[in-house]
Amino acid sequence: MRVAELAEVVGVSADTVRYYERVGLLHPPRRTGAGYRSYDASAADRLRFIQGGQRLGLRLKDIADLLAVRDTGVCPCEPAEELLKRRLDELDAELARLAALRAEMVRMIDGLPARDCPPPEPGTWCPPDALGGDR
Repeated sequence: MRVAELAEVVGVSADTVRYYERVGLLHPPRRTGAGYRSYDASAADRLRFIQGGQRLGLRLKDIADLLAVRDTGVCPCEPAEELLKRRLDELDAELARLAALRAEMVRMIDGLPARDCPPPEPGTWCPPDALGGDR
């Protein structure tokens, strides 16, 4: 397969394929006599592995580490478990941050005045007493 064909099979752009090759995530393919890249089916499998890692929020460096282990023929499950646990911790922290942000927004909405909202004061987005103090 040429670059465009591989890209279409996997659902990425040809530039993405070239980039992954350039940074070492994708092995350099054979070249045709005219110099075109010629990929085999293993390249599509490798790109799908990369996409799966990205869907889980893994960094390309982490995916490269897993691919390096995978390339040795050893199961990458143990390093993958460590990476996924770390990613899960990061995700939990982000969810907690978003939950706190949501609670703050709800508090602000609940504190906003209704129909009798006074004119705004210069330099503020809401009258000082609307949210229970100077803002």
